[in-house]
Amino acid sequence: MKNSSSVIIGVAIIIAFTILGLFLKVTFEKDSENVSNNNSEYRYELVPANDNNIIIFDKQSGEYWNKYLPSGEGPTNWEKGDSPVENSHK
Repeated sequence: MKNSSSVIIGVAIIIAFTILGLFLKVTFEKDSENVSNNNSEYRYELVPANDNNIIIFDKQSGEYWNKYLPSGEGPTNWEKGDSPVENSHK
């Protein structure tokens, strides 16, 4: 009688910890998906350079684009610049 009840209690404890582990795994997987989705929302950053140009920086690839505001003092179209930091994706 003692052996059968201790086996039942042991199996119940193992099942309870298995259910708890699966619940925690599902919970943390959902949280990590939400964090990665929120980071892609802020991929580009407008960098204030000076009064005469605008720089947009891509945080994911490390590339940037700049545009000079006054006409006659530089290119008026967007120009793509190389990243100052070597990109690990290449």
